[in-house]
Amino acid sequence: MNKNTIITIIAVVLVGLSLGFYFTNKNKPEDISPVIPVPAAQVTFLCKDNKTIEATFYEGEEIPVEPGEMPIPTGRVKLVLSDGRSFDLPQTISASGVRYANSDESFVFWNKGNGALVLENGEERDYVGCIVLSPDPGGLPNTYLNNEIGFSIRYPEGYSVDASYQYQGFGTGKEIQGVKFIIPEKIAEGTNLSSFDTGISVETISLNNSTENCNANLFLYGDVQSDIINDDGKEYSFAVRTEGAAGNYYEEQVWALVDTNPCLAVRYLIHSTAIENYPEGTISEFNKDALIKEFDNIRRSLITL
Repeated sequence: MNKNTIITIIAVVLVGLSLGFYFTNKNKPEDISPVIPVPAAQVTFLCKDNKTIEATFYEGEEIPVEPGEMPIPTGRVKLVLSDGRSFDLPQTISASGVRYANSDESFVFWNKGNGALVLENGEERDYVGCIVLSPDPGGLPNTYLNNEIGFSIRYPEGYSVDASYQYQGFGTGKEIQGVKFIIPEKIAEGTNLSSFDTGISVETISLNNSTENCNANLFLYGDVQSDIINDDGKEYSFAVRTEGAAGNYYEEQVWALVDTNPCLAVRYLIHSTAIENYPEGTISEFNKDALIKEFDNIRRSLITL
């Protein structure tokens, strides 16, 4: 074999190796950047009977359409239900809210504002009256859902719930309906705070007409000054009323959500007694700042429809 033949063979081999390397590595997975969908929102819904739905929403790419044509839905939602089931549902066309369904429409998840409708074979069955649940900021493990008023809320361990509560500060026949969360005895133990009626309530009042605004004054007896306060992204009408009689002191703070109709408000009711009426050293002054802070956390967890 002469020298020229050897050189030719070597050249052919090198070309073959180069082509082989090129085609082998051309479609390697590491050369293709994977498209990982980024969640647009992750939300927990609280439903009747304390059932929950964990929902992760994804936005799809926008598909151009001709003027006047319906938009083409491209989003998805991944659901994890408290009974162990899970679904990955594509978005479907909807006249209101955002609707998701599987291929045979046997399971439909319909998100409208802070609420969700779940249909199984065309019926509401296992997951009813679902409302967004606020994440636990810490110390509020218990949850409560009220479909009549339309809210979800969190509250601490040990609180008792009075679902038939009526505020009676205006006298008989003028009660305000609501739900009250009453502090446990251990918070008041050894202090001048009363655990009998101290607590936080969620109440509603129907407005007389479309021009009447939701105002804290509607929930308090007498002439009180209300102010507009923005707190945690919500606008409130806020007012305070205090009263004392026979060694008992009552403070009421009302936080009314100005954009609600019926008018919805959160009331703090703090009942304490005159510490000087007790033998010296037998009890201590209750920690009002700590109590208000806990009530604030409960109020901020409130989510309405």
